[in-house]
Amino acid sequence: MTSSETVTAGLSATRRAVATARRIVVKIGSSSLTTTEGGLDGRRLDTLVETLSRRAAEGSQVVLVSSGAIAAGLAPLGLGGRPGDLATQQAAASVGQQALAHAYAASFARFGLTVGQVLLTADDVVRRAHYRNARRTLRRLLNLGAVPVVNENDTVATAEIRFGDNDRLAALVAHLVEADALVLLSDVDALYDGDPRHGRARVVREIATAEDLEGISVGGTGSSGLGTGGMTSKVQAARVACSAGIPALLTSAELAEEALGEAEVGTVFGTTGPRLSARRFWLAHAASARGRLHLDAGAVSAVVRRRRSLLAAGITGMEGSFEGGDVVELIGPSGEVVARGVVAYDASELPELIGRSSHELPAEQRREVVHADDLAPLD
Repeated sequence: MTSSETVTAGLSATRRAVATARRIVVKIGSSSLTTTEGGLDGRRLDTLVETLSRRAAEGSQVVLVSSGAIAAGLAPLGLGGRPGDLATQQAAASVGQQALAHAYAASFARFGLTVGQVLLTADDVVRRAHYRNARRTLRRLLNLGAVPVVNENDTVATAEIRFGDNDRLAALVAHLVEADALVLLSDVDALYDGDPRHGRARVVREIATAEDLEGISVGGTGSSGLGTGGMTSKVQAARVACSAGIPALLTSAELAEEALGEAEVGTVFGTTGPRLSARRFWLAHAASARGRLHLDAGAVSAVVRRRRSLLAAGITGMEGSFEGGDVVELIGPSGEVVARGVVAYDASELPELIGRSSHELPAEQRREVVHADDLAPLD
């Protein structure tokens, strides 16, 4: 056994999965790449690229989800801080994205690697056809040996279709490319059980289940003011990935080399669910819900535990204006979202069906309200 194998063997199963991932998505935050005064920090960007290139040279396929376009455009435009209005953010992004793409292309070229820029809006994953196109493009770039560099398309994104932070985008991309692991890099070295800036706080090294997060405050944000995603968004992104069978690691950009190696740094999140099909993942985490169906306890048990179709008899109420083929949320008796799925009826058709058994309905209305093949339980 080599020394490398000895170290890897001493890691937990989750850390070993990250260390040996053949396809890995790495997300870097704005504060780790830029400064308010000087725009892009070339030294830090080059250090990150060197680390990713080393991982690629070892045989892994790497996808980089990079923030920083807006922040990179601040200094060239003479702006003293991140603007609050959407139009100025878009203007800064149009300047900064060009600088960011050029910097990555030049830096990766030092190691003989070609970069492919992929700009996405939430619309590109909410709309099923767009989702498939993004998936196909990313996979093709990887097959051609390029390094996809993904960012939210801040230049055209509106308030209604923005991801809000690139952490969620990274989790969606990890599933799009069928990654073996997700690494989230920011200015915080790990998840703590409290705010490390105020008093004593303990590092949480591993999250195996949702219960491990109980009592942990994750509301803190970075101190730079350049990014939009705080610790809450990173934990949520990690949980989205893990629910789809993709382990995640959260740590600081300064520890990127160790995080992509075999050191026990940061916090790892173990998988909490099986690998999902592209369709089920899209239903659960990417699609926009157009309405809500309220279910009784029996229907929740059938849909979530037994993976059965939703019938009209188990519905107690509805909200929203939707059409057959739209995605809706399924709500349990306590008000929690238990699943999402594609509804087979228009909102105008359902009121007369709610609560009625199939044998009480006309033959043409006895089909499932949400078919099992179009359901994604959120347990």
